[in-house]
Amino acid sequence: MSTAPEATSSPSVLTKIRKTPFWVQIVAGLVLGAGLGYLARTADISWLATTLETIGKIFVQLLKLAVPPLVFTAIVVSVANLRNVTNAARLATRTLLWFMITSLIAVAIGLGLGLLTNPGRGTDLKTEGLKALDSKGTWIDFLTGIFPTNIVDAFAKVNVLQIVFMAVVVGAAIIKLGSRAEPVLKLSESVLELTQTALWWVIRLSPLGTLGLIGKSVAKYGWDLLKPFATLTLDVYIGCALVLFVVYSLVLRFAAGLNPVNFFKGAWPAIQLAFVSRSSVGTLPVTRRVTERLGVPSEYASFSVPFGATTKMDGCAAIYPSIAAIFVAQVYNIDLGIKDYVLIAFVSVVGSAATAGLTGAIVMLTLTLSTLGLPLEGVGLLLAIDPILDMVRTATNVAGQALVPVVVAAREKILDVAAYNDPSGDLYDAAPAAVIPAQAGKEAAPAAV
Repeated sequence: MSTAPEATSSPSVLTKIRKTPFWVQIVAGLVLGAGLGYLARTADISWLATTLETIGKIFVQLLKLAVPPLVFTAIVVSVANLRNVTNAARLATRTLLWFMITSLIAVAIGLGLGLLTNPGRGTDLKTEGLKALDSKGTWIDFLTGIFPTNIVDAFAKVNVLQIVFMAVVVGAAIIKLGSRAEPVLKLSESVLELTQTALWWVIRLSPLGTLGLIGKSVAKYGWDLLKPFATLTLDVYIGCALVLFVVYSLVLRFAAGLNPVNFFKGAWPAIQLAFVSRSSVGTLPVTRRVTERLGVPSEYASFSVPFGATTKMDGCAAIYPSIAAIFVAQVYNIDLGIKDYVLIAFVSVVGSAATAGLTGAIVMLTLTLSTLGLPLEGVGLLLAIDPILDMVRTATNVAGQALVPVVVAAREKILDVAAYNDPSGDLYDAAPAAVIPAQAGKEAAPAAV
């Protein structure tokens, strides 16, 4: 009787890839993408450039596809579950306060770098023929844009600000109605679970998405693009690095009494994915996981993380618009005064919800420029380089979105310090169900570690 051949002991290539740490896969995609993009540009291989662009575009489209249901259900569930969180109003107020404090520090760093380096001087950029964007960027547009005129339109056009508004209203109504609204809450939790599970599959494709996005940028723009924007680019990257590694570390050490190294060990998967995807909302499931892994209670994290993903934007709404406003003013030879710098700080803190967690910060920039009376045509100067800047901006955003819940939880004595000091385990091997906010009145499962 013949026996079946024994399985080979050597693992397949796919198995080896799956067992490779996820951060290694991301770095490999980044390096390979940059190499392929450089090859496509220097050798003028159009099909390779098109392939890289298509891969990156599909990855971003898949992330954006999950944005409306993810944002709506996450905020509905988190707001509704606040009814069972002790001192919910106090936690919400403290969270908002720390969002504002760190945003003010970030915008001060951005203004300081801009004033020290003068990023727009001597760029010799041509401004003739530039047209202002159609993007709405006035305070009236911003305020009226919060309130949807058509519910279907808000979801179809992915107007995150309007989706957030509706979700908060629905969540508050669920609290008001109590048990009568329980079916709506159950449905929202089920849709959230489905969306996060599907989005988790997309996140697993991040190495491939990295390859396409980085490759497309190198193939399309090359390194020559950076020359007229060299100072601006350095300012944004240095500013984000200062906030990310210096300011956040000092806040953790002196405001929360925590070791900053442990924070970065635990939060790094979310920061890394944000850098690649350029989407705070697309990174939300991972941000939620790392926040819980750092010891933040699930009930509080289910509110603070979705709230932060749509409002906490130190990179896109503080550092970048402050430096970019100085850049545009200098390109157009317009002098800014103390009043203008105060206005930049005000817009950065109050108007950060305008970025709404989506890829890019164009709306926030137009809001800043229009408030200062600077030419909106200046936004057109920055469009080509925006993807390069947006990577570090979004990484800073997401780090801040994880930082504030940790700081607030530590100050309120609800942080699991043991979990914070040992944020171990592979997030990407954990069950997706761990991402779902804890249901009100039920015993929450421990966060995946």
